[in-house]
Amino acid sequence: MQISLQFSSIDIPGEQAKLYGLDDRHLVSFGQFLLEQRTATAFQQLQNAASAAGFDVQICSAYRPFDRQLSIWNAKATGQRQLLDQHSNPVEFTSLTPQQLIDTILIWSALPGASRHHWGTDFDIYDANNISKQALQLITAEYTADGPCAPLHQWLISHAAEFGFYFPYQPGLSGVSPEPWHMSYFPVANELLAQFSVDELAKVLSATEISLKSDLLERLIKLVNHYVFFVAPSPA
Repeated sequence: MQISLQFSSIDIPGEQAKLYGLDDRHLVSFGQFLLEQRTATAFQQLQNAASAAGFDVQICSAYRPFDRQLSIWNAKATGQRQLLDQHSNPVEFTSLTPQQLIDTILIWSALPGASRHHWGTDFDIYDANNISKQALQLITAEYTADGPCAPLHQWLISHAAEFGFYFPYQPGLSGVSPEPWHMSYFPVANELLAQFSVDELAKVLSATEISLKSDLLERLIKLVNHYVFFVAPSPA
């Protein structure tokens, strides 16, 4: 579907709308999720190879539309949803200035319109052989050391690129905190990243009821440079 409602007056071509989570007509069903077509085909191949190696790679989160990301943002910006610091410790909402609040939300949640989950090329994975989706917390400890998804993560570091996938959020190489569960199909994601426009995102945010709007728009260029364009380089 194409999200219109309050966005109907924004002059963003349909082909560009998908960059900001406003249109999902380019996606296909993959189980209960939506993925970009080439991404879905490649992930099926990766799943098969991982299965042969003893892993059950499953998706726990994939495409997320703008309005879903907006609801997450507004809930955190208004104290209705828990804020966490870089070490996953709770942060007191009332102690933060508007700018500190923006920075705290962005530790673990993308700005609406600026999430790679809008593209259908990116998703979060886990090893269903070792942990259930219900028990999964998507924290670093689950993917490192003796965590239930650690062996899978090591296998993916060695083999994901063979199928066109990699981890865009890595220590010291991305604005977003490291996420060893977040995978991206770089043959398509790189093309979409190159088309991303700060000006178009500003139009989208200006037309919606997003908390901290004026503060966000004032910092938008720096935020996009840090959280959208600053990602780990994809494999050659």
